[in-house]
Amino acid sequence: MDYNKLAELLFPHITKTPEEYNTIFPPRNLPEGAMVTRLGPSPTGFMHLGNLYGAFADERLAHQSGGVFFLRIEDTDDKREVEGAIEIIINSLKFFGVNFDEGATMTGDSGNYGPYHQSERGEIYQCFAKEMVRKGQVYPCFMTAEEIEEIRKKQEENKETPGIYGKYAKSRELTYEEIEEKVKAGVPYVIRLKSTGNPDATGDDVRHVEVEDAIRGTLRMPENFQDSVILKATGIPTYHFAHVIDDHFMYTTHVIRGEEWLSSLPLHVELFEKTGFPLPIYCHTAQLMKIDEESGQKRKLSKRKDPELSLNFYRELGYHPQAVREYLLTILNSNYEEWRIANPDAPAEDFKFTVGKMGNSGVLFDLVKLNDVCKDTLVKIPASELRVFMLNWAKEFAPEMAHYFEDNIEFIEKVLDLGRTGDKPRKDLIYARQILEFIGYFFDESFKREDGLPENVSPEDAKAVLEAYLKTYDHSDDQSAWFDKIRTIATDLGYAAKPKDFKKNPEMYKGHVGDISTVIREAVTGRAQSPDIWEIQQILGEERTVARVKAAMEA
Repeated sequence: MDYNKLAELLFPHITKTPEEYNTIFPPRNLPEGAMVTRLGPSPTGFMHLGNLYGAFADERLAHQSGGVFFLRIEDTDDKREVEGAIEIIINSLKFFGVNFDEGATMTGDSGNYGPYHQSERGEIYQCFAKEMVRKGQVYPCFMTAEEIEEIRKKQEENKETPGIYGKYAKSRELTYEEIEEKVKAGVPYVIRLKSTGNPDATGDDVRHVEVEDAIRGTLRMPENFQDSVILKATGIPTYHFAHVIDDHFMYTTHVIRGEEWLSSLPLHVELFEKTGFPLPIYCHTAQLMKIDEESGQKRKLSKRKDPELSLNFYRELGYHPQAVREYLLTILNSNYEEWRIANPDAPAEDFKFTVGKMGNSGVLFDLVKLNDVCKDTLVKIPASELRVFMLNWAKEFAPEMAHYFEDNIEFIEKVLDLGRTGDKPRKDLIYARQILEFIGYFFDESFKREDGLPENVSPEDAKAVLEAYLKTYDHSDDQSAWFDKIRTIATDLGYAAKPKDFKKNPEMYKGHVGDISTVIREAVTGRAQSPDIWEIQQILGEERTVARVKAAMEA
């Protein structure tokens, strides 16, 4: 077989040589030890937690080593591509503070190693497919889908490994003349790897490949013997081939990907060997798991069952990216929580992230724990920063309420800061939509009475409480003077001045001072529970406070 002649027959339009691409994409000028990582999502319109989990690891490895983190859109499967998906990818990652140094952007590519969309790199892949034809490492396969299906059925009947290899690789031994005749007749074909693996080897004769995985240690696996497709009939590469070429010419040093790719590793090793490119350091992460509510057992997070798998879940609710990062670092590196306890006020970027501390078995994702981390994180974020976050989130997900966060900045920052200072700050804020619900009573347009009277207070007593409250109300009272007046109202109406007095002798009182303050709380906020009511009134102002008490009396 004249492989040079075959290469020209199959790829007459490819004129560049591999050496030219070495000049076009020279090695990166980076400090010693710098890591180059990439995130390579497919534009399917679904960004999931696993993408973010890997992205944080990629970003930390690159940036703490003085390296480069880039975004590559792996869009070689046009059947799965969803319109607008790239916008979803970029906006989702931006929302969570994932910052790329180069790659695909909303306005085009940024960086010297593009294009960063695989669909735009066709000639590069075909150049190297042509070179592999020259070396006799790949071949054109003219088998039809029907023929392949028939082979699959036969293999199932014989309990053989499914795939195209050995005696099933019918196009592998075609002569040049047979290939030329089919090509000129317009018969569709793909380019398959001519694997050097032995499909008939058994026992000790099976050859193995060994790869040092940065998370899992030495991986020893049987070699590949499948004649896998590297170029489809359209000339578009499969992921297997595309990532080999791209990771070489983008100088990726570390590939962080899910454990579902482990089975493909022998094929990827063979492709790297045949192209002559050095293997990057692979880091196969564990699957994200959760405790199933029904069985109590661990299971893989499911796109169908678990809304929390989708990044849209966190964006729409408005989880703060800093809180999500904090939580993901606790499951990415086993020593992060210990470091955080020792460094409570340090930025997360100060933590030395390592792949060696990543788990290699199912990583448990716990939404309850994420919410707890959010509470601890949000209490440390200044009200001014929280306002900006709420404003940006509301513009996208609650536009009718965005004006809350830009009309009266001083007012809204007091609202957001309510109860968050002092020795025992409130830790009940989790995400933006919940915060909106919490603060709704501060705004007349969203104010509503949600709770009824305390069970110890009759409607007549409630009206008497509010009448007495209005007579004695002085907006300039400090908290102590204000509460003394509440106690007086309570005792005048037959309620205990202290809850413990009522608890000791319930037959002596109608209720206690807490019931009286709850009546006032419900008048002012519409709710039986809220942060400190005196502080709320100070923020609302005298006029609105009095107006609400009067409205409650008339309700």
